[in-house]
Amino acid sequence: MRGLLGVLIAACVCIGSSGAAGAEDYPARPITMIVPFPAGGATDTLARFLSERMRTILRQPLIIENITGAAGSLGVTRAVRSPPDGYTLSIGTSTTHVLIGGLYALPFDLLKDFEPIILIGSEPLLIISRNSLPPDDLKGLIAWLKANPERASVGIAGAGAMGHLTGIALQKATATKFQFVPYRGNAPAMQDLLAEQIDFMIEPASNFLALLGSGSVKPFAVTGTARLSSVPKIPTTDEAGLPGFHASLWYALWAPKGTPKDIVAKLNATMTQVLFDPQVRQRFDQLGIQTSPIDQQSPEALRAWQKADAERWWPIIKAASIRAAE
Repeated sequence: MRGLLGVLIAACVCIGSSGAAGAEDYPARPITMIVPFPAGGATDTLARFLSERMRTILRQPLIIENITGAAGSLGVTRAVRSPPDGYTLSIGTSTTHVLIGGLYALPFDLLKDFEPIILIGSEPLLIISRNSLPPDDLKGLIAWLKANPERASVGIAGAGAMGHLTGIALQKATATKFQFVPYRGNAPAMQDLLAEQIDFMIEPASNFLALLGSGSVKPFAVTGTARLSSVPKIPTTDEAGLPGFHASLWYALWAPKGTPKDIVAKLNATMTQVLFDPQVRQRFDQLGIQTSPIDQQSPEALRAWQKADAERWWPIIKAASIRAAE
């Protein structure tokens, strides 16, 4: 009997030791990072750039898996249903991890069924117009919109996209009215803007850098709290006459709910190290992405950030009765 008891005790010790060793040795095999958008897009480009730097620290390759459709909700669903072992990560944006919660009846809780890892950075939006639009600054644009209600047309990258919701918020903040023209993405909307078929757009800054460089569009303001180093002459909304009006597309990293805390901590520490790299910051500047401040790089900070964004945008989606196109 004593011999059997000894064997059982030894087995328990071994199981406990192997679990601890497994956590210490993580990662022991390649990690999959799910990107909920097509290859070649902004999120995919960012994911591939960051994964190469994570690989050198974690000493394991990170495999990018693009799962697209339904505003990113298909990829997010695939990630949330993955085993919580640290070998499947979900990189996404404010669209995929906040806005879809107001646009779709999801089979999971977007705010509770992920373990937040880190807020990577944010990309403010730019308010731009066709060159022939009469106003030359943001105050002039607002005055023109008030003098011409329902006359202006705004191109949006689909119903419920960040530019759409920011446009609704702009109408509320300025007591103006204008028409939204939905497109299948930013590219066709920009083509119509250049052809002067629509009047203006409010979309992530990186979409317009080439057009701004060629002088093809007229900029009014950046919807962030600081000017962009890539286009430093464009004022913020605070400076341009609309204080407190801010909106951004942000990027972050999550793991499925139940992923061990020590693995989440190791992934957070890895990404913190990556974001501190001067070359990474330089690349972010080129992409128009503002690295998240150090005090906002904890998992707890991302959870609070995500919750606050949902509390801001979900009521706007509900009040406007917006439903995403299937």
